[in-house]
Amino acid sequence: MADTPQLWIRSETRPTERRAPLTPEDAGLLVRRGVRITVEDSAHRVFPLDAYAAAGCRTAPAGSWARDAPGTAYVLGLKELPPAPEALHHRHVYFGHAYKGQPQAPGLLRRFAVGGGTLLDLEYLADAEGRRLAAFGYWAGYAGAALAALHARGRLTAPLVPAPRRELDARLREAAPGGLRALVIGAGGRSGRGACDALTTAGIAVTRWGRAATRRLDRAALLDHDILVNAVLTTRPVPPFLTAADLESGTGRLSVIADITCDTGSELHLLPVYDRLTDWTAPVRRLRGGSRPLDVIAIDNLPSLLPAEAARAFSADLLPKLADLHAASPDPDWLRCRAAFTTAMRALTGPDRAA
Repeated sequence: MADTPQLWIRSETRPTERRAPLTPEDAGLLVRRGVRITVEDSAHRVFPLDAYAAAGCRTAPAGSWARDAPGTAYVLGLKELPPAPEALHHRHVYFGHAYKGQPQAPGLLRRFAVGGGTLLDLEYLADAEGRRLAAFGYWAGYAGAALAALHARGRLTAPLVPAPRRELDARLREAAPGGLRALVIGAGGRSGRGACDALTTAGIAVTRWGRAATRRLDRAALLDHDILVNAVLTTRPVPPFLTAADLESGTGRLSVIADITCDTGSELHLLPVYDRLTDWTAPVRRLRGGSRPLDVIAIDNLPSLLPAEAARAFSADLLPKLADLHAASPDPDWLRCRAAFTTAMRALTGPDRAA
């Protein structure tokens, strides 16, 4: 897919984004294989720029990719691009969140249409069976469930501050369980496993639901838990797990929802009882007041609360695929990723301009 093996790791514009798609150690492995890597400076990244330089990477100022990155380079990142430039002509590799009908998707895809660039969305980097090849799911589930546990015990403070796992686990173990019960929907996936591990660390009893349970959803049983963690990734519309009517009934003991998927604004939103995300400054939003309050936590960069652990795991997964990105023969997994972009562009602009 590329004649010149070159990666340009951009800085993240979001101040709370401390992860990196590639660790200095793994970047060094690619450099030794002949890949030229440029890494932008960042005031937030958990790994210092000097560590990348020591691994053989070139360095560049933050945000310089738009001006200085060669047209043959893959621009690698994690979260959203800045609003400028309007025309995107590079090949970008990051989580674009633009293929599920999200409100911001048309504007982003038009930028690629104008500039002739390509979005290789990491959410769609999957094998032939559809299994994601590089994901932050485990740490998203872990962090989200941990926040829910702390909030349910009245121990969540804001603004949120990233920390090593050992510090987060110490906070989870501080208080007695107090009889809390948690339900994890999608417990068998990456995010679900992470959520279950965090709740277990907190000493909270966990009910685990998989696909069979969601096909025959027992809403009364769902509401009979103190904490609900939604870790279900769906690619087609299905009936929601909770509705406004369920909240209005006031039945059950549910007091905290942690939505790991955060599909707000999309027809794939499984918890349409809330319509906007929370963040590190205000991590909790009240959905129902009164004598039986119910709160939601819906943060779309949860793994950045555990940036080193999350980045190392993700980098280890992504490393072999980045090597394949520069292979002489097109890699089928990247081709599927490219096909998802082509489909989205065709829906936006028509078949001629999407080709």
